[in-house]
Amino acid sequence: MPAIYTAQFQVRHYECDAYGHLNNANYARYMEEAAFEASASVGYGKARYESMGFLWLAHETEIEYLQPVIYGDTLAVTTWVADFRRVRSRRYYEFRKVGSEELVARASTDWVYLESATQRPAIVPVEMIEAFAPEGAEKVAALPRKRFPAPPAPPPGVFKMRRRVEWRDIDTAHHVNNAVYFNYIEDCGMQVSVAHGWPLSRSEGAGFAVVAREHHIEYRNPAMLDDELEIATWVSLQGRISANRFYSITRPSDGLLLAQARTLWVWIDLNTRRPIRIPADFLADFAPNIAT
Repeated sequence: MPAIYTAQFQVRHYECDAYGHLNNANYARYMEEAAFEASASVGYGKARYESMGFLWLAHETEIEYLQPVIYGDTLAVTTWVADFRRVRSRRYYEFRKVGSEELVARASTDWVYLESATQRPAIVPVEMIEAFAPEGAEKVAALPRKRFPAPPAPPPGVFKMRRRVEWRDIDTAHHVNNAVYFNYIEDCGMQVSVAHGWPLSRSEGAGFAVVAREHHIEYRNPAMLDDELEIATWVSLQGRISANRFYSITRPSDGLLLAQARTLWVWIDLNTRRPIRIPADFLADFAPNIAT
């Protein structure tokens, strides 16, 4: 069995969104913190990585949200390493409220092992693999990887916005922290709604909300302090009650793709909290932004 670790986090008021739910980006922050604690528990804490001259950076993250989490809840985040490849490792996470066995979210992150000085991928040492998988390196089978799903071609009404990387976005690796990308795409999603005549006040007045059910982000290249970013987004409908919103994050100065993302959004009735069909007037207003 792999080394299994559980971290607990009490949801703070400032970590919640306008609906009173734990903000999507904070799931990723809990995951990152749980991963750091899990690594330290088997002898690979921050100081040891620094002395070795290596670090782990997120390459791809998927999160599925199953139940809402609110202020005051205490979450138990259980995590373990599922496999190792030559320079990569996949870590799984399960979220439960303390005292309950019901899953409220599940996730995975593919991490890449890098040499700190050069930022080049490095082979994961056998002794590290054995620390995370006490049964032995030879028993850790590499799971199949799928390519990030190709999005449909952007429609003529693709929405674009720009922002500059701020000091608060940067982590100790001097890159934009992986959880901050969730904030970037979330903000872009709100801005595109406003641009098409659907600010939060209008959707709430109409009695519905649009909530995330899945996030999938692939990190391609690091964004650095003061980089100008362009975030583009467009929609592909998925049935009557949900839609996939795709995002690309590029650096206009050189056209480099930094990250791409897909979010599955679901429309829910604010009173019953049950899914509803996407309102016809909402679809009509967003038509230019919908891929066909």
